[in-house]
Amino acid sequence: MVLTFFIARVIPGDPAASWVGPHATAAQIAAVRTELGLDKPLVVQIFDYFGGILSGNWGVSIHTHQAVLSDIALRLPASLELVVTALVIAVVVGVPLGVISAYRKGRLSDQALRTLAVFGVSMPVFWLALILQMVFFQQLHLLPVAGEYDPELQYSSPLMSYTGFTPIDALFTGNWPVLGSSISHLILPAFAVAAYPIGVVMRMVRASILEVSGDAHIQMVRALGFSERSVFGRFALRLAWSPIIQVLALVFAYALVNTFLVESIFNWPGIGSYAAAAITSLDTPAIMGITLLVAVVYVLANLLVDLLQAALDPRIRLK
Repeated sequence: MVLTFFIARVIPGDPAASWVGPHATAAQIAAVRTELGLDKPLVVQIFDYFGGILSGNWGVSIHTHQAVLSDIALRLPASLELVVTALVIAVVVGVPLGVISAYRKGRLSDQALRTLAVFGVSMPVFWLALILQMVFFQQLHLLPVAGEYDPELQYSSPLMSYTGFTPIDALFTGNWPVLGSSISHLILPAFAVAAYPIGVVMRMVRASILEVSGDAHIQMVRALGFSERSVFGRFALRLAWSPIIQVLALVFAYALVNTFLVESIFNWPGIGSYAAAAITSLDTPAIMGITLLVAVVYVLANLLVDLLQAALDPRIRLK
C-alpha cells in the first residue's frame, strides 16, 4: 500500500484538477489541494491516510466524490457474484476433468485434457471475452453481451435491492424476469473469468491424485478389491482436496483482480470497472481502497484455507 501510494502520487497529473473539473481556476484548484491535503509532504499524507483507515475512513473518491468505502460496498457484490460463479464453474468442470486425466495418465485423452488446461491458464482473458461475445452474441444470438441484466426491466420489473447480489435479490423478491435476465447476462463473463481457474484446478487435481495414488493406504484399497475408478474418484481425490482448496483460495483472490478487463468488456458494474476509472482519473483514494481490499481478500482467503484444511485433515489440527 505504501508503494502504491507513492506511485500514484509521483506519476504526472493533478488529482485536484480532476476533482474540480477542466474549467476550474487556479485558485479553485489550490483550494481543493489544501482541502484534500495534497499540499502536505508525501510522508505526512500517507500517515494521515493510514490514520483514516484505522478510524474507518478510506478517503473520498476524486472521480465519484463519494466515500471510497461506500463505492466499494456498492460495487463489490457484482464482482463477487462474477468471481464466485466462475469458481463454481471451475470446480464443477475442473475437478472431474482432473480426475479423468489422472485416471487415464499417458493416454490420448490425458494429453488432450492437459493441453486444454494449458490453454485455459495461458489464454489472455480479454481475448477469450471478445471471442465469447463474437460467437454467442454476434453469430449465434444466444446470450446477451453487456450489463448485469436487461436495462428495460428497470421500468417493467423494477428490482428491490437488499443484498446487492442481483440474482439473490431477484429470487427472494420473486422477480423472475430479472432473475432470468441476470443469469443469462452472467454466463459469458463468468466463463471468461473461469478459464484460468479451470486450467489451474485441472492440473492441481491431476498432480495431487497422482502424488497420493502410490501411497501405502491407496495400495491397500486396491488390494481390498476396489476398482480403479473408486480408487481415484473416492479415495485418492479425498486426500488431494487439501492442496486443491489452497489453490482455490489463491485463485479466488487472483480472479477478483483479474475481472478488471472482463468487467470493462462486458460493461459489468463491479470493482474492476471502478478501478479502471480510478486509474485513468488519478483517483488515489480509490486506487488505495482497491489495493487495501485485495490485500484483505488475500489474507482472509489464506485464513479460510487454514480452517478448511484443519477440518478436512485432522493431522494438521492444532491441539
